[in-house]
Amino acid sequence: MINAGVLGATGAVGQRFIQLLAEHPWFDLQVITASERSAGKRYRDIVNWRLDVPFPEHVGDLVVQPTTVDAVRHLDLVFSALPADIATHIEDDIARAGVAVFSNAASHRMDNDVPLVIPEVNPDHLGLIDVQRDRGRDGFIVTNPNCSTIVLALALTPLRSCDYSKVQVATMQAISGAGFEGIPAMVIYENVVPFIGSEEKKMETETLKIMGSLSGDAIEPAPFSVSASCHRVPVIDGHTMAVWIDAKESVDEIKDAFRSFAPPFSGLPLQPAKSIELFEQPDRPQPRLDRNRGRGMTVSIGRVREGVRFIALGHNTIRGAAGASVLNAELMASKKKYL
Repeated sequence: MINAGVLGATGAVGQRFIQLLAEHPWFDLQVITASERSAGKRYRDIVNWRLDVPFPEHVGDLVVQPTTVDAVRHLDLVFSALPADIATHIEDDIARAGVAVFSNAASHRMDNDVPLVIPEVNPDHLGLIDVQRDRGRDGFIVTNPNCSTIVLALALTPLRSCDYSKVQVATMQAISGAGFEGIPAMVIYENVVPFIGSEEKKMETETLKIMGSLSGDAIEPAPFSVSASCHRVPVIDGHTMAVWIDAKESVDEIKDAFRSFAPPFSGLPLQPAKSIELFEQPDRPQPRLDRNRGRGMTVSIGRVREGVRFIALGHNTIRGAAGASVLNAELMASKKKYL
């Protein structure tokens, strides 16, 4: 077993990490951290656990630790659900202490020597870990993308051989992406909020890094542009997006690419039977019906039309956050190179 911890275990993404790691066959969850005001208390006594997810009782008695290097330096790896402003320095300090950091935070995603990874898309970018170690980290940092970026990049991956230069995307994003207290009920109820701070920039820049090429010790960005418009809608979980690409291929060719897509690995515990699932029904996918496909790890595609236009849907706190980070760690553990 690989000894693991979760940084920032009480928030929406932190709870998803706990949920996915509580019975994990490879990772032994030993340490959970939170703010100073929660340190020293049992996890069950301080967490505002989601009512729609069963509480892992055996984790409830773990005593919460402060988020420090000393609390986790004996572990093999940690999963970070920290806010970006806190994650910036503590993740680097932990990695320099020799611990592997798998981060959902935005702090290091665009660092030149940090891989921004989706296992089905760019596993070769993990080669940047060697660059980090040459620059003084005994451990390393691996990041997963923004929740909406993950859905978009996975949807575009089967189409890599297609002829296109522009991607346009309009998102309809769930409220859980803003955390438990991110959007007051009186703001989102019966409403659409047509702005999510920094979300559009993340989609427009992270996608190009993820789908770019590793050349030596740097990533060459993908040779297309992304234009995003992001919106918050009154859905609890599941980010839906309408995507347009200026591809020359026919609808049948695009559908065949989605149907035939297979990831370049197998046998990982959190890996879904299908990373991409194509729907032929005109009214699918839908968040309430399809967000939990593949235990929340499948990206669903539908309404493929001329243009080329289609709808993509993914679970934002599982596939788009904690699950993405855990899958990254599983991939690396299976390679037995860095873990």
